[in-house]
Amino acid sequence: MNTNPDHNSVFIQLKDHSVSGESFELIHNEGMCRLETSPQPSLESLPKYYQSEDYISHTDGRRNLFEKVYHQIKSVALNQKLRLINSFRTESKTLLDIGCGTGDFLQICKKNGWTITGIEPDQNARTLAKTKTKSPEIFHTTELLNLPKHSFDVITLWHVLEHLPNLDNHAKVIQQLLKPNGRVVVAVPNYQSYDARYYKQFWAAYDVPRHLWHFSQEGISKLFQQVDIKVIKTKPMWFDAFYVSLLSEKYKTGKMNFINGFWVGLCSNWKAIRSKEASSLIYVLKNIENLK
Repeated sequence: MNTNPDHNSVFIQLKDHSVSGESFELIHNEGMCRLETSPQPSLESLPKYYQSEDYISHTDGRRNLFEKVYHQIKSVALNQKLRLINSFRTESKTLLDIGCGTGDFLQICKKNGWTITGIEPDQNARTLAKTKTKSPEIFHTTELLNLPKHSFDVITLWHVLEHLPNLDNHAKVIQQLLKPNGRVVVAVPNYQSYDARYYKQFWAAYDVPRHLWHFSQEGISKLFQQVDIKVIKTKPMWFDAFYVSLLSEKYKTGKMNFINGFWVGLCSNWKAIRSKEASSLIYVLKNIENLK
């Protein structure tokens, strides 16, 4: 971890609203322009914080209106993600999706001619992904280092980077797996958005301790510049402001207040048109040596 204790301070105190109820702090790492969850769970204890039926990315459940709406929006978002990676000029169509969840993105990519590989630590989600994609190329995170070097045209991390322990090492591995002219696509929450400032300790996208890191735009740039990868484009994820605001309302008031949540999400998106600080952002990155 890139920390300098002389330039770090407590940014906010908050708790795990969805699983454990435990309290955490977010430490502002000024040098790397990001927030870091403290204390961070050990690698051995981290899985227990994902043991919840409400952890929506590890299930295809549609038990209530919120989950049904989530999956409807996810279907639209999947097509937007596909259009993005199809817009890249790549020498072939090899894709690595790190943190592939239940495999929906890999499934739609495979149908559109991409050769797919997925990484997913959760066994149940991994099994679902293999079934959906009819592909054995879905591996546990421990297999990441065994993948062939410089073999992927596109590497995607959809709301995954914030979950990864050993962040600097993962950035190096991503650089090693990427083809020289390839692209990295990273989507993460943005703690400098309006909805983050509005909800403060109740902002659902902090999601401690599952989210170990919390990024600003400058923070993403600094992380990847260390491995000679540069941000070349950012795109807002408009739906995320509504989803996060609705969940934040639940944490703040104890109930899903659709009117307030929708209004805050709308305000966040409206302000982001000017500030460029959307609730979540997609970053498109490329090797620096190929930008010269």
